[in-house]
Amino acid sequence: MAAASGLPASNYPRYSSVFPSVPLSADAAPFTPQGANLWQRGARQQTDAERLFYRCAVKLRGLRADSSQLREELNLLFDQLISENFNQSLEPNINIQPEDVCLLLVNASRLVPMSQEHLVVKLSTLVHHLLNQLKVIMDEDTLDILLKYMTAALDACSTWTHLGVLQALATVVYGNGPQCHQHLDKLLGEGGVVLLYSAPSQPDMDLRHAALTCMANICVRISGQPLLDDKHKRVCFSVFLQTLQAARPDNSDELFYCIVIQTALKGLHSCLLGGKWKFGGGEVVGSVLAALKRLMFQGTPGISAEWPAVLHPAPLLHYEGPSVHKPDDEASRSADAPKDGGGRASSNKKRRSRGKVKKTSREEGGRDDNDDCETVVMKPHKTGSEVKPSAVSLYPSWKRNTSDSEFSDAEGSAQNKLRLSHARVRQGALHCLLAVVKWVERRTLYGYWSSFIPETPVGNGSAPPLTLLTIILKDPSPKVRACALQALSGMLDGSRQFLAVAEDTASPRTSFTPFSFTLATAVRELHRSLSLALVAETSPHTLTHVIKCLAHLVSNAPYHRLRPGLLSSLWKQIRPYVRHRDANVRVSALTLYGALVTTQAPLPEVQLLLQQPESGTGGGSFTPQQFRTLSWRQRGDTPSPRTPRTPREAEGQPPWLLTLCASLVTQPRDEPSDSEGGGGGLTLEPSPVRLEALQVISLLVRGYISLTQACLCEIGQLSARCLAESDPSIQLHGSKLLEELGTGIIQQYQAENGVPEGMRVPMSQVVQFWTEVLSGPLNGALQNQQHPTLQTSACDTLGSILPEAFAQLPEKTQLMCITVLLGLTYSDSDLVKMAAVRALGVYVLFPSLREDLMFVADTANVILAALGDRSSNIRAKAAWSLGNLTDTLIVNMNCVEVDFQEEMSDMLLLKMLQAGTRAAADKDKVKCNAVRALGNLLHFLRKGQLSRAVFRQPLEDAVRALVKTVQSVATMKVRWNACYALGNAFRNPDLPLEDASWSGDAFAALCNVVESCKNFKVRIKSAAALAVPAHRRCYGDTERFGRVWRSLAAALQSSEDTQDFLEYRYSASLRLTLSRALLHLLRLSLPLDLPVIAASLATEDAGGIREHLLKYLRAEGAQGEEKDAAPGDGFNPQERVQSLQKTVQQLKVMETDTEEEESGKMRLIYILEELVNACKEQ
Repeated sequence: MAAASGLPASNYPRYSSVFPSVPLSADAAPFTPQGANLWQRGARQQTDAERLFYRCAVKLRGLRADSSQLREELNLLFDQLISENFNQSLEPNINIQPEDVCLLLVNASRLVPMSQEHLVVKLSTLVHHLLNQLKVIMDEDTLDILLKYMTAALDACSTWTHLGVLQALATVVYGNGPQCHQHLDKLLGEGGVVLLYSAPSQPDMDLRHAALTCMANICVRISGQPLLDDKHKRVCFSVFLQTLQAARPDNSDELFYCIVIQTALKGLHSCLLGGKWKFGGGEVVGSVLAALKRLMFQGTPGISAEWPAVLHPAPLLHYEGPSVHKPDDEASRSADAPKDGGGRASSNKKRRSRGKVKKTSREEGGRDDNDDCETVVMKPHKTGSEVKPSAVSLYPSWKRNTSDSEFSDAEGSAQNKLRLSHARVRQGALHCLLAVVKWVERRTLYGYWSSFIPETPVGNGSAPPLTLLTIILKDPSPKVRACALQALSGMLDGSRQFLAVAEDTASPRTSFTPFSFTLATAVRELHRSLSLALVAETSPHTLTHVIKCLAHLVSNAPYHRLRPGLLSSLWKQIRPYVRHRDANVRVSALTLYGALVTTQAPLPEVQLLLQQPESGTGGGSFTPQQFRTLSWRQRGDTPSPRTPRTPREAEGQPPWLLTLCASLVTQPRDEPSDSEGGGGGLTLEPSPVRLEALQVISLLVRGYISLTQACLCEIGQLSARCLAESDPSIQLHGSKLLEELGTGIIQQYQAENGVPEGMRVPMSQVVQFWTEVLSGPLNGALQNQQHPTLQTSACDTLGSILPEAFAQLPEKTQLMCITVLLGLTYSDSDLVKMAAVRALGVYVLFPSLREDLMFVADTANVILAALGDRSSNIRAKAAWSLGNLTDTLIVNMNCVEVDFQEEMSDMLLLKMLQAGTRAAADKDKVKCNAVRALGNLLHFLRKGQLSRAVFRQPLEDAVRALVKTVQSVATMKVRWNACYALGNAFRNPDLPLEDASWSGDAFAALCNVVESCKNFKVRIKSAAALAVPAHRRCYGDTERFGRVWRSLAAALQSSEDTQDFLEYRYSASLRLTLSRALLHLLRLSLPLDLPVIAASLATEDAGGIREHLLKYLRAEGAQGEEKDAAPGDGFNPQERVQSLQKTVQQLKVMETDTEEEESGKMRLIYILEELVNACKEQ
């Protein structure tokens, strides 16, 4: 049998599990085919399709390759199998095992020789039929056998068989591209049959389509499988792109050509979904985008344009050469070109990367064959005169009045099929565009924005450009419009940094248009077009995407740099959709409101909108009667929604958005949603709507706490109501709302935020709020072990209590919070344990708890246990809490009597020091806080502890861990924390810096970093650490002191040398810190140090150092010095000069022992006096 098929028999597996081998014997039982009675194993009745399948499988198994009736038998069996419907969607009871299908196909491939080409075609049809209808996942052996058979058939059989073979091959390779690697070179390599047939030069469109389908199926990736290798993926990508770029052959059917294009788009989409862009540079990106843009408008009614082969990014402007002389027929048509408001013929020059709109039959009063909609006369925005109808007018074409069909039934059916096929092409192109947006680097993609988003306002007399907004407003297919909205949302998502430069608050210049104004115009045009789409859209699914796209725009646009008004109109326009019948539309409308209250919060325009009366913000058909007073606000003086309020009256009222969202959470709906069916009775909003409403309230509290604090208790009651419900998602959002409230109150009381005391939530109200919360259902959430996420959020809520309010809570409430958190650190859930450890790290900073030695000790033990956890996330939170705990030790050391430092357990301190050292060797997210804790501990240790033998080795290990971290290649945050930690340790006067074995390594590491590190913040921290020691003996001998001085001087001289512009903003702070450090060393210097110092300042190259020192003394460029200043450092230039004069006087009376010292002393005095005199002259 193997010989008959032309394939070696050794390649075929043995299916012993299905047909076990039985030794021949006279005593053996009669043979009974196993597949024939499989239905007897179960209780159910076998279907007709199953009986046919297994009957044919048994017959195939019994056929011999040398049988004279083989051809007739195979023909009959194949016909029976192909004619049977195995579609499981129509007959769900069909239960044919995949291994039985694989066995049948393998047996069939053994029996069909290549010489019987008709049987080869039938076998190919059978392979496609069974695998496609039964959704069989083949094993590797069957895949290999069928691939070898198909490739052999493509080589050996006539061309007329290749179509069927390719269709079967496409089914076999679907999702199995990586597993076919042994055969891909033969199929896709140079001269490969699939590559040849898929080329745009292939005249047979059927073969071309089959080959493209095969290639697209190779690129399909099923979840969990590896990616196709880059080599073959690039080959497929190139073929797909060439197919999209090639023009339709003259002799091809347009409908079938659309199917070919759809296949190429699907293949291209599969290639693009494989991860980061790997297909070439900007020219390839431009070619792909040009092809996709052309296909985005494929068959769109009323659109006809000339398309560029490549789109060029905006910085690479391509100017056109002299215009080519038009033929006579074009010249005659140019006389009828539309004119602008001034009577001049509108310019018809091509813009870069945009299609050039041609006049179509619709523009001349007739109907396009592709659209049976009437043309609507549009008027320009600025003039009252009518203009000729434009084929690309942005009035939605699906909203226009329709006329009776002009086609016969047959013609209409053909037209409908063609329209549907064109729509699928457009849909596929937009899917590919979304994939490009997702995987191409954003910085590269921003250059092509102008090709898909208009830069100029529409309606200025010229034809509008063809962009995504044209599709959103004009395309007749709601699915295509939804795809365009998804692509636009993908472009807008994450574009905040790019759009941040947009600005139009200043008057535009007449000489040129700045890029910031161009971007602002694009934002305004997006607002205008999406607002039109919002009004015109009738499909709830597409309407949801319109609102989501607006949410992406609002989240990324810089409205504080734009003229006010954009958000106000959108705010009013979206209001009716909160009561839309479709629940998904209501959710997206709330999402948009969430974006509005989040963007650049608090934004004055949004703040005014929130304060407006309810009746003044309505829009469309919305009536205020739909909005009832909340049951959770039992106030008799609440004004009716119809009653207009003045701004003064509205000050004491909650924002209408808060009341609306609370109503959606708590109040039942009057009528059911479309998505909920027509059941009777009053029910609450669907869970997604309620969750989104709670999310909007949280965002409102986060950004506009000053407007929501008036109803603090009511929001607390709303949260309590949510926590008391049975739905864990509602409980979770109720807990998160409490956390946002607590965080907002804490921010109000932080001194750096500068909130006046009269505008804060009164302390008594805060205490009352938390007392009620902590005595309500939050306790149940803390103990809900079935829902760890809810427990985690409840722990975060406990961590958001205002410290001053916590001290005024009842003692039993305080004890309950601490006890619960300590207990939850032993939870089986990593999330809960992490949140509890973090909350304790917050509590240990509370003034009312940090002096409680027992609480500090209990918290320390819990943190030490968490630092040994297997989860790196828990260890990271524990390291952060350990850093906070050691911060508390430093605060207590400076503020509390010495008793606290003496009563702190030496053994506990030793454990903390050792745990911090181990954590400093952990991952970066653990290490960054572990080194902070080590610096605090080294600062906190007393002389008695440092002198004990048990502390000696852990002390050295801790310092060396910091030194290693400073010198490591860890993230910069970790390194500057390590530098800060060393400086913190140097503040301990009992630390033996002068004679410790590790001291030299510590100073050497800081000196090396301050000179050579590329990150200026690390250099700042290292320079500050080198300036910490208060006594000259701490710097060691003269050689070490000289090394420190030379490093600081060299760093100051090169403080402006950087290739990274982002680092340059820290150069002023770096020079400030370095100058302060050098003058600090001058004050501590001894006679032995003077020659080194004088030599470094007296050279010709030291002019830059002296100049920077002079600027420091004069306090030039002193902005932000306050936050970088060291204790005792004055900001007043006079104070700095006086300090330098004291140093000069100190040097003058200093006694020297050698002539070299005296010479260095005199030179140094001369240089310093020059600096003093230069400051006085100013």
